[in-house]
Amino acid sequence: MNQPSSGPPLTDVEEYAAAVLDAVRSIPSGRAMTYGLIAEIVGEELGRGGPRQVGSVLAGSGSRYAHLVPDGDGGRPGEDGGPADGEGVPWWRVVNAAGSPPPHHLTEALDALRAEGCPLSKDGRRVNLRRAVWFPEDDEPNH
Repeated sequence: MNQPSSGPPLTDVEEYAAAVLDAVRSIPSGRAMTYGLIAEIVGEELGRGGPRQVGSVLAGSGSRYAHLVPDGDGGRPGEDGGPADGEGVPWWRVVNAAGSPPPHHLTEALDALRAEGCPLSKDGRRVNLRRAVWFPEDDEPNH
């Protein structure tokens, strides 16, 4: 798992957060995943957590869990809509089951998604999940 190279072992909470952040960092530009899908993937590996826990991790990714992200980058979108340094957590690619980004970061998230060419709904307020959802298996060979 995403264990730091030095220092004490991760707590259970940090282990879960690291798995969530790894999953989010794997989402390609222009694609999206739901909180629930990430929770399922991490749950298969660790046997715990749910969509709310995924949201809590992402809410703390810029501060509480920054030490679990390479370079400590919290992942604010850069000018091109991607992570500011290419190593951050692209939190804007995680939406609810209806395709909506977090309400308190709606404009920032939608701007970043648009910049990446992510398919949005006709009104531009949600991700078109039928076209944009990404599954890690999509990148596996022989699939």
